[in-house]
Amino acid sequence: MPISLYSSLTRRTETFVPLDPQRVTMYVCGPTVYSYVHIGNARGPVVFDVLARLLRRHYPNVVYARNITDVDDKINAAALEQGVGIETITGRFTAAYREDMAALGIAPPDVEPCATTHIGPIVAMIERLIAGGHAYVAEGHVLFDVASYPDYGTLSGRDTEELIAGARVEVAPYKKNPVDFVLWKPSTPELPGWDSPWGRGRPGWHIECSAMAGKHLGETIDIHAGGNDLLFPHHENEIAQSTCAHGGKTFARWWLHNGMLTFDGRKMSKSLGNVLQLHEILKHHPAEALRLRLMSGHYRQPLDWSDAAIAQSVNTLDGWYRVLRDLAHVAVDTAQLPVPAAIEAALCDDLNTPQALAELSVLADAARAQGTPVAKAALLGGGALLGLLQQDPETWFKQAGGNEVDAARVEALLEERRAARAARDFARADAIRAELSAMGVTIEDGAQGTRWSVAKA
Repeated sequence: MPISLYSSLTRRTETFVPLDPQRVTMYVCGPTVYSYVHIGNARGPVVFDVLARLLRRHYPNVVYARNITDVDDKINAAALEQGVGIETITGRFTAAYREDMAALGIAPPDVEPCATTHIGPIVAMIERLIAGGHAYVAEGHVLFDVASYPDYGTLSGRDTEELIAGARVEVAPYKKNPVDFVLWKPSTPELPGWDSPWGRGRPGWHIECSAMAGKHLGETIDIHAGGNDLLFPHHENEIAQSTCAHGGKTFARWWLHNGMLTFDGRKMSKSLGNVLQLHEILKHHPAEALRLRLMSGHYRQPLDWSDAAIAQSVNTLDGWYRVLRDLAHVAVDTAQLPVPAAIEAALCDDLNTPQALAELSVLADAARAQGTPVAKAALLGGGALLGLLQQDPETWFKQAGGNEVDAARVEALLEERRAARAARDFARADAIRAELSAMGVTIEDGAQGTRWSVAKA
């Protein structure tokens, strides 16, 4: 079945047809690694990970790039404050980002370019823009001349003249127009910098993504994605500089933007003090429950984040994993799991993850009722496409928050409880149950013996 995607550029849903079906290209804007990312930064990587999984089902070769911005004023400030080189800051938080993405079940991108290793392509692109009359040098800076690109503002729907008229008092008098943006800027001795035809300096943020996408994916790519907070000016500027540097070629054929997270109905912001670091949240909640929550709303819409919502995601996964635990004796070939048509159809409809999750619940009900290899395989196959239900059920139930409890201690107490019950010492057995309960462990006595699980939220 064909894949349909909503393009922010055309403002309509269209059937996705890649430029080259033998090499589908997708670029997603990655993090600026000066600190731990917040939970909102994880929504794009999760939903576009699902898109990459879907594309790989339809095309033999998908090249997915997600960059690392490792030179930036925020990074510089953190390095100066701590008295270390920027590589110390970026190395630490790049590693943390990769760790957090892996915890969420996000597959690594095929290409993960860093800005600092692409200074050559960045400088070359700037040189082409200057030669083409689209950029100019002023007081050690190189700026993109927005007036040289008449289609500027098409993605965001903003009028260039209105942008100029509405600009605040210009703090950079060397600019021809207030909306002209920096491609290269000079570095003082204490700041990182590289030699260039315009002196020692460093790249502007926007040019980095254009150069890295061009280097690894080509002058025209199929899909460019990111949060809708990047639509203007970042993505608008990427279009302008890439189109002009590549002789008028289309930069990205589809533009996809995910909505932002709110916290209990309020926008997440540092000023409100409600920005939640993903690294910390993962210490207190199961990563799979976070992934499920990030997919629970349509990716283009805002998504509210709350403790109640996470608890609901945990309960949902408890139910699905309970089905798989009850069917542990039913053998399926996990190397060749089917993808249920209903789930694939939902995802092919502009990545409709809420509908796909609803279909997964239907499959869980069917597996519970039927108990057959076919029903179990369908549940596992649907979960695999969504990046869910990848754990052993027993492992899921024995996690507390983001960490596993002391399973050996729990098993020892259960063995002591079994011995107490066999000796008809019910007072001791009840005391052990109470001790386990205090640890957050719930036990279930059944025909298959005693099972235990841990409260997660």
